Amino acid sequence: MSTLLSEPVTVRAPASSANLGPGFDACGLALDVYDEVTARVTGDAAGVRVEVAGEGAGALPADERHLVVRSLYAGLDALGVRPPGLAVRCRNAIPQARGMGSSSAAIVAGLVLARALVAGGARRWPDAALLRLASEIEGHPDNVAACLLGGLTIAWTEADGARAVRLTPHPELQPVVYVPTGQGLTAHARAALPAAVPHRDAAFAAGRAALLVHALTERPELAFAATEDRLHQPYRAAGMPDTAALVGRLRAAGVAAVVSGAGPSVLALSPVPPAAEPGPEWKRLECAVAAGAAPVPDSAG
Repeated sequence: MSTLLSEPVTVRAPASSANLGPGFDACGLALDVYDEVTARVTGDAAGVRVEVAGEGAGALPADERHLVVRSLYAGLDALGVRPPGLAVRCRNAIPQARGMGSSSAAIVAGLVLARALVAGGARRWPDAALLRLASEIEGHPDNVAACLLGGLTIAWTEADGARAVRLTPHPELQPVVYVPTGQGLTAHARAALPAAVPHRDAAFAAGRAALLVHALTERPELAFAATEDRLHQPYRAAGMPDTAALVGRLRAAGVAAVVSGAGPSVLALSPVPPAAEPGPEWKRLECAVAAGAAPVPDSAG
């Protein structure tokens, strides 16, 4: 029988940028912008209390509809336990609906919290099983893999669910994310994709995705060529013209720039010349590659 811990647990979950150009639904990079979530089991039969501060405050649901809570319950169900009540506090720094993995961070934070709140949870529920459930909730594995494992990740799906490996990025890799004021919806970006692409474009994407892994781990000077994409960004450009324009402007200046995830943020994987910097409508975030989501040591209380 599972035993729930009475002490509160805090988990930090990093932002992530998926696709990285040609690595559609496969490649992800963890970034050191964090959501921090604290959960405590209560005896409150009324259920769940949720507080949200920072990004999404006042817009995200403050009850069991919150994605952290839904994921936390999914994790507790997988471990065979349900608490009478939960108190959850979210301190969010990841921009919402900007292509930086905010939903994946919520999912992974909830699942890691569930594992940490159950005695022996880490032994009973390893990362591989957690990743499979996180991918089922999110619908694709790229962001959740990066958020859970950290670093540079490659994810794929087999008959029994999602798998992923973590790679160590080259130390010279210094990601910069440009975040616009407007939001974007992943569902809308996915709806813009065709059911099939020409074989030559698929072959091009396969070669560039392979080169991408080598560039980001061994040869960062190849990042510009490695990030060229024909698989998804051209089809999404009409739906986010400002994003497409910034990617084009940066690439014209020799920057390895791509749409971050489904957008509308833009990720630069090589230095940006001052003349190519966008205007004040874009917030510049200088990031480091992050470790994966984990409980904060001595987070009780």
